[in-house]
Amino acid sequence: MRNKKMWSLAFAIFAFGKVTVQAQEIQKPGIKSATSFAIVIDKGTYQYAKAEVDAYKKAVEKEGLGTYILVEQWRSPDQVKAELSKLYTQKEAKLEGAVFIGEIPIPMIRDAQFLTSAFKMNQKIRWDKSSVPSDRFYDDFDLNFDFIRQDTAKGREQYFYYSLNAASQQFIEMDIYSARIKPPVLAGEDPKVKIKDYLHKVVRLRGEDNPLTDMIASTGHGYNSNAINAVSGEALALKSQFPDLFKPGNSMKFLNYRNSEFMKFNLLTELKRPGIDFAYMTGHGTPTLQLLNGYPDVSSPQPSMQNVARYLRSKMRSAKEDGRDLEKVKSDFQASLGVNDKWFEAAFSEASIASDSIYNDNMDMQIHDIKDGGIQARLVYLNSCLTGSFQLENYIAGYYPFSTNENIVAVANSVGVLQDLWPAELMGILQHGARVGHWVKQIAYLETHILGDPTFAFSSTRKAALNEALATKTNDAGYWKTLLKTNDADLQALSLVYLSRLLPKDEASNLLKTYYFDSSYETVRMEAFQLLRNFEDKNYFEVLHAAKGDSYEYIRRRVAYDLADFGGDDFVKDQISFYVSDPHSERVSYRTRWNLQFLNPALAHDAVNELIRNNKALVHGDTVANKLDQDIDYHAKKTAAALAIITDVTKLDKDRLSEINSLRLYRNHAMIPALTAIAINEADSEEVRKTALEVMGWFSISVRRPEIIAACDTILSRANDIEAVKKEALKTKKRVSSKKHS
Repeated sequence: MRNKKMWSLAFAIFAFGKVTVQAQEIQKPGIKSATSFAIVIDKGTYQYAKAEVDAYKKAVEKEGLGTYILVEQWRSPDQVKAELSKLYTQKEAKLEGAVFIGEIPIPMIRDAQFLTSAFKMNQKIRWDKSSVPSDRFYDDFDLNFDFIRQDTAKGREQYFYYSLNAASQQFIEMDIYSARIKPPVLAGEDPKVKIKDYLHKVVRLRGEDNPLTDMIASTGHGYNSNAINAVSGEALALKSQFPDLFKPGNSMKFLNYRNSEFMKFNLLTELKRPGIDFAYMTGHGTPTLQLLNGYPDVSSPQPSMQNVARYLRSKMRSAKEDGRDLEKVKSDFQASLGVNDKWFEAAFSEASIASDSIYNDNMDMQIHDIKDGGIQARLVYLNSCLTGSFQLENYIAGYYPFSTNENIVAVANSVGVLQDLWPAELMGILQHGARVGHWVKQIAYLETHILGDPTFAFSSTRKAALNEALATKTNDAGYWKTLLKTNDADLQALSLVYLSRLLPKDEASNLLKTYYFDSSYETVRMEAFQLLRNFEDKNYFEVLHAAKGDSYEYIRRRVAYDLADFGGDDFVKDQISFYVSDPHSERVSYRTRWNLQFLNPALAHDAVNELIRNNKALVHGDTVANKLDQDIDYHAKKTAAALAIITDVTKLDKDRLSEINSLRLYRNHAMIPALTAIAINEADSEEVRKTALEVMGWFSISVRRPEIIAACDTILSRANDIEAVKKEALKTKKRVSSKKHS
């Protein structure tokens, strides 16, 4: 009956160019095209900016993409998703993407933190803080959600909370791309005015020739441990991804926080420079800041003293705001830093407060720097936390497109993100005219969002053919085999993505292994390595072992992650070898030190002796070995203590839960037997069992995955076990046993 109703509604919609169904207005495309695009807009905004919306539709259709306009006073995310699903499942010109304009409900996703890159927050705190604002609700139709409730707090009425269904697919593989045209607003501002102005601008700029010939890449303070090898490795990769930008007449510039005490002035100069096309900005962030500089990296006495003075003044002011005992705070700093009273004298003077305020403002990109700032870059990518918090009324990434800038589209994140992401993955396809939406569709996490027009694409002779392929040839292995032969890093990498899904498993695995070992392109090797992870076969393990010596720092960094994530004893020696082979790569070293807590202690000590203590060519080998032995023993004791708490049923649940929950981040494979025992123990509490199961779902490539699946199967086979526990078991089994592309 449900399908009959759906098709009846679909017929009513598509039988006419413009109809009203239950007060909903739907305008059909004005052209025939292989795929289609949808503008989803609320009634009030459409009435206010009808001419601009209609002009935007025509501009998109001018490039051969038939466009629907769906107008409604949208009441829930499910209502929006149902309409998009109908367009996606139609036989002809199925939907390839959508843009949400104005007051479109915001899905706030819960129980799916593993679909983010890094977000791990206690869901017992405020729901608007512990949920992930995500349009994956709309654009990945295989993700199924259970509605919980709508927020009723003032200003949050558009928030709709959903839990990821246990029977749903447990990984992201977007069916369509999506974007938001939702301007940030201050008190008294009307978002409809900004939407109208933005659409007028987009139509104007899309009428211009927009090749990608001028790009900047900037790196802020504190990102990836400020590692030089990480920055230089990315520069080499970008050169292989965008070779034409390094030719005379084109431009590729690298900016780094080390270049200036106040990097933002250099960065703003570049962003406002006529001719710039793409700004790729990496660093830390908040909803209202792009964090660029820390206190200066200095070695001479005077600036070092200034850093200390600024630090102490800021701490004293924070203590005063918090109502703390200032004399005690001062005495604590005097004891820990060995400073006298003189360092604290100016903390509350008007002059120092004003001076420090200006200094701090200059260290970071503020909203007032971007809003109506004359930014010229058509595309900006903010690889940082929280800058794309579109659920808020005010967020910095939105000011790039939605103010008087020449920017068309920004890509940013709604919650915190992992530092060790591969943010430049497949970025090179943009120079060939891939729509921004098609690119983000390949790389998105739960938190990744496009702000602005997702159909924007840079001019290129490949533009039409590549976008058609990304929309209609996703199941055509022959096409991707042909494109794989193109002498271009990211077109090859893109081809590997599709071939890894379309070819028989053994053929795909062998192809990926071949391209890892034979390619001189950093990003092709990285893509092959990353895709092999989904097969987890002998080819993957061979590449994993070899890749620890790859010349591309990011591959070595990801190897350090995977060696610990898999957790096999066969790879203990590989992890210790990083102390010999790569101590100069700060981010690799950081991850390797982190991994010590997950190693088999006996095997780790043996590897330290063989590779470090007995290595006569290693300078200070004994010192390094002694420190590693101490750290290994420390972590072994810590693991034993945690295990004792987890398995002690006389302990309070809150104490056991605290230790179990920590394993989402500290994925220690030695804990799996204890977790499986808890999960299947019907005498244990429901919450502890559910938490043990949820945590095991984070062990996605664990050597102990068969044990995890067996425990889940045991629970699922019981007729009378607790339903909530069985749902968690189903979710965990699907997470660890069904892999994307495999």
